Amino acid sequence: MTATDRDRARAAWSGSLAGPRLVLLAAIIVLVSFLSVGALSFVEAIIGAMIVGAAAFVADLAQPRPVSPLPAASRTDLQSASGIVQAMLAALPDPAVALDHEGIVISFNAPAGAWAPALRRGEPASFALRMPEIVEAIRLAVSSGEPQCVEFSERVPVDRWYEAYLTALRWRAERTDARPDLVLMTVRDLTPLRRVEEMRADFVANASHELRTPLAALSGFIETLQGPARDDAAARERFLAIMKQQAFRMARLIDDLLSLSRIELNVHVRPETPVDLVAVVRQVTDAMQMLARDRGVDVVVSAPAETVIVPGDRDELVRVFENLLENALKYGAAGKRVEIRIERAAGGSRLLEAAVGVRDFGPGIPPEHLPRLTERFYRVDVAQSRAEGGTGLGLAIVKHILARHLGRLEIDSILGKGATFTVYLPRTEEAGAFGLKAV
Repeated sequence: MTATDRDRARAAWSGSLAGPRLVLLAAIIVLVSFLSVGALSFVEAIIGAMIVGAAAFVADLAQPRPVSPLPAASRTDLQSASGIVQAMLAALPDPAVALDHEGIVISFNAPAGAWAPALRRGEPASFALRMPEIVEAIRLAVSSGEPQCVEFSERVPVDRWYEAYLTALRWRAERTDARPDLVLMTVRDLTPLRRVEEMRADFVANASHELRTPLAALSGFIETLQGPARDDAAARERFLAIMKQQAFRMARLIDDLLSLSRIELNVHVRPETPVDLVAVVRQVTDAMQMLARDRGVDVVVSAPAETVIVPGDRDELVRVFENLLENALKYGAAGKRVEIRIERAAGGSRLLEAAVGVRDFGPGIPPEHLPRLTERFYRVDVAQSRAEGGTGLGLAIVKHILARHLGRLEIDSILGKGATFTVYLPRTEEAGAFGLKAV
């Protein structure tokens, strides 16, 4: 027992004896008075005083006593218990924050610090969490002590959705108000679920729209081959060639839709594998040489002698430049030349920027179409796009891949002089910055 505990116990015992002492003193005075006048003997006076004092002491103990509040030093101190709270929060996989009854941050785990970098212990949570839905939920949980559940979203840098649970905890019985001792807030990321829902809805809507035309063509040709052209060998060969082309178009459309869905599902996860951008562009150029020869187009690549390393997903970056080069060869073939230029931004910082421009010398794109080129199924010339086997998803795929890589796409065009599609990607000076070799 500490000295403070001994003093507290001594004070409590002294307080409990204060009443019986006064009663015993009064009894002794009365009995001494009787003794002095000869009404009682000395032994009778002593016995009587003891009986009266004992009865007074027992009666005093039987009296109900008001419970005094605990001293401030004995109350649970949330700040001193922050170590226990922190250990509890560290075991949770989702962002978790502990608040006191005034909405002040007591502790938070590592996922919460990554989710809301402005969180500080000892400061109001509203300073770091600027979402009105969360601030209101904290206010309600603190004022009423009732659990709260709220959904909210973030629009920057990409769309993300969350759900926050706030649970009020009480353990100090001496408190008479409704405010909790601690509010535990956990945050769940709903982005994957929302993206799956959006992908399902988009896939159904887009597939039903884009697949209707080739399916109708296939059905019409099948009926013709089963009817009037049953015995017409020349018509059969011509119709089968068209049916094969329509089937190929449907297969490519489905592949593009699935690719777009996979990219959108992971758009919030940034890839960090070092990739040599020069090697990627040269690989794509080599793979597209047959199409370039068929169209009579020369492809010229201008790149620095050294590597240009960017953090990214190699397969997705290959897809970006395949789509851009294929568009240039198909829609800019009239210019008979396509230029690809890779440049490194000047500067000495670790993270810089790389630019890859794909320029054709074809008819160009009217300016009113430029803002909408990356929309799904948007085409400048629908008939030409379908004749070339396009799905209307190529630039949409490019946009979403670049969003995942924290890059951007700029489009410049002059009618009659061609168009330039420039990809900007953050880069690093050395692959060793990631501890890996470039791929």
